[in-house]
Amino acid sequence: MDVLQLDVSGRPQAWISPREAANLYVCDAVAWTVGEPCLVLHGGIQRVTGLQSLLALHPIIAVRGAVPTRAWRQVPALTNPKLFARDRHVCAYCGQHARDEQLTREHIVPTSRGGEDSWMNCITACRGCNGRKGNRLLQECRMELLYLPYIPSLHEDMILKGRRIVMDQMEFLLAGVPRHSRLHG
Repeated sequence: MDVLQLDVSGRPQAWISPREAANLYVCDAVAWTVGEPCLVLHGGIQRVTGLQSLLALHPIIAVRGAVPTRAWRQVPALTNPKLFARDRHVCAYCGQHARDEQLTREHIVPTSRGGEDSWMNCITACRGCNGRKGNRLLQECRMELLYLPYIPSLHEDMILKGRRIVMDQMEFLLAGVPRHSRLHG
């Protein structure tokens, strides 16, 4: 299980390993935590007392330090797994629900016709619909979108990365997801 790292203002920064989280605890870099401890790391035995050291990790930790202002402006990286998750594995043309290997990244305006490889120009399509559309515009092939693309928020992006997310982490992230997001339904 990974730990959700936030900046001190509560914005998600990254998924980190328990080892990385332990290092932040030991370096006194954790400003605050959310949720009940979810993992206990066992250390060495103290020679004088004979007791083993324990470090309880929380599922969400906020890290001390400066908050980079550019973090608010960054658009999440576009990958097929995140695109398919954003679109709930549903073809934007026929509405068919499919597995990753049956889906493709479809450009609404084809890149060969000046379209960008971006969140706002890409949707999920089944292989059949993608082949039928080809490099034509929607009006040229008489196809319509069943849903519109959108750029995921920082909170949505953390969910879309496909990690095993515990309940405290999911509740925290969903609280920051816009109401119009497909992740709510």
